[in-house]
Amino acid sequence: MTVLFEASHRGEPYVGLGDPEDAELTLYPAAGLDLPGAVLAAGSDTEALTRALTAGRPVEVPALDVSFRPPLLPRSPGDALVGGFMATHNVKADSGAPDQPNWFFKGLGDVLKVSGEPLRVPGSAVAVTEEAEVVLVYVGDADGTPRYAGYTFGNDLTDIGRFRRHNGHLSYAKLCDAGIAPWLFLGTPPTHVTGHVTIERDGDAAWQGAFVTGTKALHYPLRDITSRLLSYSSLLHPGRVHYVYLGADRSSFHHGFTMADRDRVTIAFATHGVALTHPVHWG
Repeated sequence: MTVLFEASHRGEPYVGLGDPEDAELTLYPAAGLDLPGAVLAAGSDTEALTRALTAGRPVEVPALDVSFRPPLLPRSPGDALVGGFMATHNVKADSGAPDQPNWFFKGLGDVLKVSGEPLRVPGSAVAVTEEAEVVLVYVGDADGTPRYAGYTFGNDLTDIGRFRRHNGHLSYAKLCDAGIAPWLFLGTPPTHVTGHVTIERDGDAAWQGAFVTGTKALHYPLRDITSRLLSYSSLLHPGRVHYVYLGADRSSFHHGFTMADRDRVTIAFATHGVALTHPVHWG
């Protein structure tokens, strides 16, 4: 499967095709490149996209020497919309579940943070938890219709305590930063994803646990929930990039753990070789 990423090296923008576990990266110049537009133009023709992106002279650099960007993030963060669904997984949805899960808005493109960057939560947060999730990425075509581009992985950091205190406050509970991997997998959403979470406090592991996600873990048909969401004209605009978080398995909160300011959260999506690490900052 083709995996696409954007990065900067020595102050210059590049694009690459590779594996999340590669120690050495092959980068191609991307100055002036409209990457979302290129992905949209190529559609499902990954060979054509590869040819278009690798036309420049490549450079080989260690992965540690580059700074990654969220996949397809527009240069103006206001052109990206980040949101998702809650209680989508079989382990959370019961017989009384609605026919469409609740959707939430997390923010614009500037709430997306790649590994190593802090995730900010409000100073008034009640009880914060990580949520290991598959993230679908869409790009609005000339008519504003979102076209599926690929998928990645993320951490939908949530003030679950605020939601538990008053379930009408889901909209507030979700207004935390979101972790996201820079790797865009150019294929259909994964059916089965497994991994584990480690939360460190003062350098020591304070909590660890495993998770299962992917489309087979969903209580709802994926096509139904995404097509309904993306049918609302108020969300649509040409060139807008949508990041849709698909919901999570049980988290550390469900196992009785309480996260604190400056905790360090690592989510390893083991089946796909992707790891996200973020310190969590209150206020």
